Amino acid sequence: MGIELEWFCLFALHLVGTSLFGVFEVETPWWRLMLKWLLIAGLVYLIYQWAGHWALAAIIIPALAGVTFHFIWCRKHAIHPLRALPRRKYYRLRGWDWVE
Repeated sequence: MGIELEWFCLFALHLVGTSLFGVFEVETPWWRLMLKWLLIAGLVYLIYQWAGHWALAAIIIPALAGVTFHFIWCRKHAIHPLRALPRRKYYRLRGWDWVE
């Protein structure tokens, strides 16, 4: 099997990540999200070319680190880590405008 395993893992990570944590990126511009995933895919491709299936570590380790940081950041700011509640407080911390 070639790089298909890495692409599948990226797809699964993106699918689960946007489903669970999409609420945290409501005001993020679409181009920024696209750029992030293009950079991640490009990095995984380059690592795969250099190190083979060790590129899976380049997917899994940052994802675990990101989820850990996310939960710590949310708990520190008294925001529910899966629901982004209270929403007004979350928007203020992200620098977004709250519209009633």
